[in-house]
Amino acid sequence: MSAKTKVLAAAAALTLAGAVGATGAMSANAASPSCGKYCIDIYSHLFGTHAHPNFVLDVSQPGAATGTPIILSSASNVNPGEDFTISSQGTVHAFFEAGLVSSSLNLHYHSLYAYEIQYSPNGAESGQCVGVGATAADGTKVSLEPCGVSSKTIWVVDSFSAIRGNYVPLINGSDVNFSDPYVLNYPSNGYPTDNPRPELQTWTLQKFANHSTAGNELFSADFGELP
Repeated sequence: MSAKTKVLAAAAALTLAGAVGATGAMSANAASPSCGKYCIDIYSHLFGTHAHPNFVLDVSQPGAATGTPIILSSASNVNPGEDFTISSQGTVHAFFEAGLVSSSLNLHYHSLYAYEIQYSPNGAESGQCVGVGATAADGTKVSLEPCGVSSKTIWVVDSFSAIRGNYVPLINGSDVNFSDPYVLNYPSNGYPTDNPRPELQTWTLQKFANHSTAGNELFSADFGELP
């Protein structure tokens, strides 16, 4: 874990459930037993509950190569591809001071919390986090990207825009569209099944809010103690 990541990991813990009713939550249901107590499940409340998430974050193939697509697939406690931990967390301003987000992002969201979600198969840190390979835009694919390097793996918890039963959008840190930010979602034609498995992407918050054909409900996380 990089020095920047360690500094940010020591920041104030984020607990969304008490504040805005997050759509994703920490659960032992999907993470493999070897992943340990710090693993989290990221899931949509549309597809299960905290205790029993049905579809959770997964990687599309074994390994931890940069650019590997992030997908949704059926929750399984034997699949290490569904093992994720929090790599770093803190306010947007803390990430700005660490040199990981832009001054413009800090200006708009400085007091909001943000975090990185690290792929950790069987509890082993991979150094790869959930992010985007290019600046977020409509339809930008979400994939594994190096943790602690840039804004592209940072997700801002947009608690001010909690909508539709307190679902909480996650804004990508590379965003430059502050009037209608790009948030994590899955395609509207990709309702989770095991075949095909929908690849996650970013899409504008307005389309998320209106539940248009361009996008669908997103994810957020409730996590507790850090290592």
